[in-house]
Amino acid sequence: MAVDTLGLIWALMVVPASTQDRAGGVPLIERLRAAVKRIQVVWGDTHFDAALRHAWINWGWVGVVTRKLAGQRGFVPQPKRWIVERTFGWLNRSRRLSKDYERTTASSEAFVKVAMIHLMLRRLRS
Repeated sequence: MAVDTLGLIWALMVVPASTQDRAGGVPLIERLRAAVKRIQVVWGDTHFDAALRHAWINWGWVGVVTRKLAGQRGFVPQPKRWIVERTFGWLNRSRRLSKDYERTTASSEAFVKVAMIHLMLRRLRS
């Protein structure tokens, strides 16, 4: 999932559990590029370093990898990582997304989009 600084989804890709984050990162970056052309900086965790390198080589996007601090013990929020985690928290409020009921990744992706639309409509209403 690729989100902006407000936590709104720009690109989404649901993959089987057997797919590693490194393998899914480049296709996700490609989807993000199709959705948004004028990005300058992309943050990602250590598993998406290949995708960030791909974005730098192809489009000149600056990729920043968020890493754990040396000697870190316990929970410490990582810079920019908490934005994605907050979005996951919002989406888990949706009853349909709290467990994995879907048989296909396409239907799972569709329900994530429906939940995000519902969240954005509630914000517009208030």
